[in-house]
Amino acid sequence: MKYGLIAGGGRFPLMVLSAAKQQGHELVVVAVKEETLPEIESLADRCYWISLGELTKLIEILQKEQVTEAIMAGRVQHKRIFSSIRPDWKLFKLLTSLPRRNTDSLIGAVARFLADEGIRLIDSTALLAPYLAKEGPNTRRRPTADEQADIDYGTEIARALAAFDIGQSVVICEKACMAVEAMEGTDAVIERAGQYSNGRRLTVVKVAKPKQDMRFDVPVIGPTTIAKMKTTNATALAIDAGKTLLIDRDELLTSAEEAKITIVGR
Repeated sequence: MKYGLIAGGGRFPLMVLSAAKQQGHELVVVAVKEETLPEIESLADRCYWISLGELTKLIEILQKEQVTEAIMAGRVQHKRIFSSIRPDWKLFKLLTSLPRRNTDSLIGAVARFLADEGIRLIDSTALLAPYLAKEGPNTRRRPTADEQADIDYGTEIARALAAFDIGQSVVICEKACMAVEAMEGTDAVIERAGQYSNGRRLTVVKVAKPKQDMRFDVPVIGPTTIAKMKTTNATALAIDAGKTLLIDRDELLTSAEEAKITIVGR
């Protein structure tokens, strides 16, 4: 099968590439200059580079390659949408037609535009099922009673925020909400919470949206998340089973075990 890969930042696109090769698929990569890791070029069958905002060029590349199904994987920092992006005419028209510019509205509109051009976005984790969080403990250690109480409280707050497409993560300290995510990302939220906690134990809760579209903006955690938790005395991480991607899964879980951090899927 031949797929297009619209690649953002981080290791998510590299995992998709590796899985595609193992499963015998051909992958044509369109990489975002401002975000994508340079090493992707050496791994791809063919790789094209575009800047944020070049929607016309993206469509032209995928159509030239006769791609009818594409995967969107990797981070595009939300703040870039408002600072770095220079939209071409097609994207400008799309942006001005949106009543809101949150993630679901923006990327959802791009997905519909691609579909109108004969290119269907598919589940971004379609090739990565083994790397999705499982239900229950993903590490050997289960949450303590105090950690579970913070998880329960944090889940209520995180699900309320996610319903408004504001953010996916919250950090809880002794049943108090220490920090909530907006555009800065989970690792930055953990770091910010650590500035206020005075070394007290933290719990991180990350959720999917109520109607999570698995084609884009899928919740992701990686080894950097665990590293940030270690430096802020965050001892528990709760995530949504089947909807959260574990980047570099083996390294992530090993780091969590060594740091005595519990990871639990709900």
